[in-house]
Amino acid sequence: MRLTRLKKNDKVKVISGNHKGKEGKILKLYRDKNRVIVEGVNIIKRHTRPTQKNPQGGISQREAPIHISNIMLIDPKSNDISRIGMQIITDENGKKKRMRYGKKSGEIILS
Repeated sequence: MRLTRLKKNDKVKVISGNHKGKEGKILKLYRDKNRVIVEGVNIIKRHTRPTQKNPQGGISQREAPIHISNIMLIDPKSNDISRIGMQIITDENGKKKRMRYGKKSGEIILS
């Protein structure tokens, strides 16, 4: 399994594939499959048959997962894509915490 430093609700940009250049928020992460669902990216159409819950049926649109290697985090300070690093920070109580930071700006990413 690949280590991912992305989290739900992170703002990301698609860097390769059919949806290159689109931006969105991570809705769901599938860590075991290395895939993510990004809001407004990779929209597919599902043909649904009528059920008691949806008696009309029809065609519904939803986001499909894309591979995690095709997206990069948008740095909140520079508003540009950046790689993610980890820093160990000691707070005022002396407790150590691992925090993510954007390598381009050095800014800590709060989530």
